[in-house]
Amino acid sequence: MDRRHFLAAGAAATASTLLPANAAEATNDGLFQQVNFFSDGQALTPREYAVLLEKAVQGANFAPDYYSRGGAIEALEAKFAERLGKEAAIFLPTGTLANQLAVRKLAGEHRRVLVQAESHLYNDSGDAAQVLSGLSLLPLAPGRATFTLDEAKEWAARSAGGRVESRIGVLSIESPVRRRQHEFVPFDELVRLTAWAREQGMRCHLDGARLFNLPQHTGHSVKEHAALFDTVYVSLWKHFNGASGAILAGDAAFIEGLYHVRRQFGGGLPYAWPLVAFVDTFLDDYEAHYARAWQAADKVIARLEASSRFTARKLENGTSTFLLQARGLTSAALAERAQEHGVLLPRLPDEATDIPLQVNTSLLRKAPDAVARAFLGP
Repeated sequence: MDRRHFLAAGAAATASTLLPANAAEATNDGLFQQVNFFSDGQALTPREYAVLLEKAVQGANFAPDYYSRGGAIEALEAKFAERLGKEAAIFLPTGTLANQLAVRKLAGEHRRVLVQAESHLYNDSGDAAQVLSGLSLLPLAPGRATFTLDEAKEWAARSAGGRVESRIGVLSIESPVRRRQHEFVPFDELVRLTAWAREQGMRCHLDGARLFNLPQHTGHSVKEHAALFDTVYVSLWKHFNGASGAILAGDAAFIEGLYHVRRQFGGGLPYAWPLVAFVDTFLDDYEAHYARAWQAADKVIARLEASSRFTARKLENGTSTFLLQARGLTSAALAERAQEHGVLLPRLPDEATDIPLQVNTSLLRKAPDAVARAFLGP
């Protein structure tokens, strides 16, 4: 592995990955060694974050932003726009704001928005789209990752055929869907839905907070997914380990002037660079590292199942999550055992039978056998 992926200052490894073969090179002070099964990313500790931040600002071309414009922020916007196949992009401090500004501007005069009932936009924004932007969200397919084309057509006809015509302005899709254990919306279904929406004069937004996991599971690239939508949001802290932040990308005319609205909503941070200074180093090779993380996870799963003490189940249309059952051991006891070996698991009630575990690039910090031993114990 290229030495540029490792920090000097005591041979501390950088963020992108710690491969099992190089685990001994990580650090001698506990940094960059823990594996976690509860996060989308590496769950950096404050000390780890500080080490990476120091390394980033030492770069010859590093420059701070000012009110979230220029410098490192502008460079990151350009890099994500290119990776997403869009003309332009804008940094926003949260994904909640990214989703809202996207659907707000896309809707224009037609203020109804088709959304999944399980989506972040509908569930986790405190009615912000309604209260702050005057939008009406129409939640479809409760309990499922997405709605079908027939369901979308039914609601479009219902909106247009009321006593007061209210046309739908935006189709918004989240994929993967966090509330459905990170299930993805099949690519063919996205193609059908977005093609129909455009025929109806709707515009399309993708909540792709975890978009960069999709190629591994769908066989379709990030750009192929993004091309179906007018705008796409990607989280900067989930996979790419920033402290916070989001990218909203679209065509240049759409992005132009959004920095005014960003500030209007209180999102024009005076200095945003500390949130995302090293995000680009994770972006560069993320898809390859995520694929290798799943290769490692498969080896761990095989070792656990061979012991006859564990059963693992992958989910239909799943991405980063699999379910683990432990025989004769509560989830809390398992978590305590694993933590003694530097492997962190989600803390669940003792009665939980299926333990949802997330695969992320922290799995590359230890050899699969070492990770498996953390579950198996002595």
